[in-house]
Amino acid sequence: QVQLVESGGGLVQAGGSLRLSCTASGRTFSSYVMGWFRQAPGKEREFVTAIKSISGRTYYEDSVKGRFTISRDNAKNTVYLQMNSLKPEDTAVYYCAFDPRMPWQEARTSVNEYDYWGQGTQVTVSS
Repeated sequence: QVQLVESGGGLVQAGGSLRLSCTASGRTFSSYVMGWFRQAPGKEREFVTAIKSISGRTYYEDSVKGRFTISRDNAKNTVYLQMNSLKPEDTAVYYCAFDPRMPWQEARTSVNEYDYWGQGTQVTVSS
């Protein structure tokens, strides 16, 4: 089992920034993908971004490109999500997710394909 713990959510004004963190513990994998998803009230959970553990290749949903940056610190088993130029439509509960993947496999963007999830952290952007 892999345990994921997120932190860093909060309330921010539009145009502001937040940084989320997600630390993994428990079972270890030599290669994996860690991603961020979000779920707004009344909506389905959606992919935001992901990063491959070995290559560091990143993937972004179109609406966050240029504003959000995912990064990793493998020594700390931690991924970060730097969110800049936040908009009210970014308001959601943000979830960290873990997907064991071989180095040659691409990251997946479907909720159903991630095996492990954090508890979520609320991000609220006021207008």
